[in-house]
Order: sequence, then structure tokens, then C-alpha cells
Amino acid sequence: MNTEIRGVVTRATGSWYDVLHEGRTIACRIRGRIRLKGLRSTNPVVVGDEVVCTEGGDGEWVIERILPRRNYIIRRASNLSKESHIIAANIDQALLVATLSQPVTAPEFLDRFLATCEAYKIPATILLAKYDLAAADPEAAAAFHA
Repeated sequence: MNTEIRGVVTRATGSWYDVLHEGRTIACRIRGRIRLKGLRSTNPVVVGDEVVCTEGGDGEWVIERILPRRNYIIRRASNLSKESHIIAANIDQALLVATLSQPVTAPEFLDRFLATCEAYKIPATILLAKYDLAAADPEAAAAFHA
């Protein structure tokens, strides 16, 4: 009988996934049928996914299924297809580090980030870094606060 565990994906690299289970990280592969399920995503398993894994007779762990996601955040796939690229799932809080100078974080980027978080019901916070450098450009600081 195969051992079955439930854990959270903490890293996804190529065909390998690190799954955290009871304080221990287990390297897993993905079951082929998950990849072929007709998903409209470039990556069927992402960081934050809760998954069920089994240990095969050869000692290798395999992700058998993905449990339902509370939420997720996506971007369009880079190849301009109709597929999406899920960045992460089951997110409790999104944090974005922004700067007013050296380099300037584009306001349009902040708007897109916040709109995406709102659309997927993810609480978001903007962390303003290098605020001390804004003293050289008080207009930038005033514009940000407006």
C-alpha cells in the first residue's frame, strides 16, 4: 500500500516540486494525468497549492491531486497564447515593495498589481522602500500620497 500525505508546495522548479509536510520538505514529481487535465494554465501546480502525494514502491514521491484553491494570482502567459500563468495560490497577504526613486516604481505597475489583488480577493500592502531618498524629491512623495 502506498503512503499518502497532504502538504503545501513551497517550491516549483521544472518537473520537481518541494512539498512541506509536518515540518519536513519532500521532493515530488507530478502525476502525468494532472498535467494532461486540459487546464488552461502553463503550470498546473504552483507554490501555495495544497496537494496530496503518494510514495511509490521506488521511494519516489508523486503529487496525485491538487486540493481546491482559496485564491490565486495570475498573469497572461508570455507566449501570448490564451493560457494563463498562475503565480501562486492560497495567498494570505500580498506585499509589494515600491520605491519613489533609484529606481522609480511605475504607478501603472502599482495600479495593475492592486487591481489584480482586488480581482482575486487577495489582501495587498505596499511597502515603500528608500523613502529617505524622497527628501530630495518632495513632489514625488506628495504625488505618491495623493
